[in-house]
Amino acid sequence: MPLSWLTTPGRRRGAGSKHNALWKTCGSGDPPAARAPGRAPRGPGPAQAACRAARNPRAGPGAQDPLELFCWSGGWGLPSVDLDSLTVLTYARFTGAPLKVHKVTNPWQSPSGTLPALRTGHGEVISVPHKIITHLRKEKYNADYDLSARQGADTLAFMSLLEEKLLPVLIHTFWVDTKNYVEVTRKWYAEAMPFPLNFFLPGRMQRQFMERLQLLCGEHGPENEEELEKELYQEARECLTLLSQRLGSQKFFFGDAPASLDAYVFGYLALLLQAKLPSGKLQAHLRGLHNLCAYCTHILSLYFPWDGAEGPPPRQTPVGPETEEEPYRRRNQVLSVLAGLAAMVGYALLSGIVSIQRTTPARAPGTRSLSMAEEDEEE
Repeated sequence: MPLSWLTTPGRRRGAGSKHNALWKTCGSGDPPAARAPGRAPRGPGPAQAACRAARNPRAGPGAQDPLELFCWSGGWGLPSVDLDSLTVLTYARFTGAPLKVHKVTNPWQSPSGTLPALRTGHGEVISVPHKIITHLRKEKYNADYDLSARQGADTLAFMSLLEEKLLPVLIHTFWVDTKNYVEVTRKWYAEAMPFPLNFFLPGRMQRQFMERLQLLCGEHGPENEEELEKELYQEARECLTLLSQRLGSQKFFFGDAPASLDAYVFGYLALLLQAKLPSGKLQAHLRGLHNLCAYCTHILSLYFPWDGAEGPPPRQTPVGPETEEEPYRRRNQVLSVLAGLAAMVGYALLSGIVSIQRTTPARAPGTRSLSMAEEDEEE
């Protein structure tokens, strides 16, 4: 299917009278459709927060338990080093959703055992990124509130394009390319994760991503691995060029206000742009698209001014009960160490690295002669 129609910017739909009245009542001035091109984008400022509190009773005083988001910690100048975690965090910042964010380096600290995961006020746990965003929309934190039907269709088309053309190369860049995996990806996770998870969990994550890449590529690709890699990177470069043409000189893909598409695109581009990759085939092409680079820098400075970190987070040990997030953290740490040791011992026994042999005790050399001498004396 030709993708040239995607490069045509759609017009933003005018907001209804009810929405306009609510917007003006909340003190934000003109509705989004009536803003001048140079006006500041919609964001989690005081006026917008008051407006959302009027539309959403959860955001006001006396609300029920807050939404809790568990996600991977930040690094490389980003609020999170994980694609899915970064996408959900960005969407939440765009909408001003009141999340209690737990940035962790151990997926077992998540209520679902995976990251990202959202715990709702009713105790429900959601661990699929697009389902987390859907739940935030149901809670009336909707970044696509003002989009037209044409823009909604463009959003779905570009999201499919990202998953089909850009995601395989992103997985290959960080988890399959040997130099990048050893010097960047595995290095970060091994330094950030607690012992003993840092010994085996990065390798297990790599195997999971390689299986995911195989599913994305399917069985009909070129048999030669080099040809497949060349084809994937060529399609990814075309995808980045298309995104650059569609963005043009706009602040966001649909004008001056961010939408869900911006959260997804930023997640893909920011990881590729910020990581210091020794083998950056696609990174060089992205850095040549200056509007996409400025786009990522603008979102980082506007929505994540204090969240970036160059290296993995330091491993901190609690100094008192008030610093503990969980009441049984010490017990969990001891159990995790014992489980890791048991796993390593079991692996060593099953693989034959260590073997146990039963031997009968050997008699001392003089034992036989001593017993014979005793028999002679008795005779």
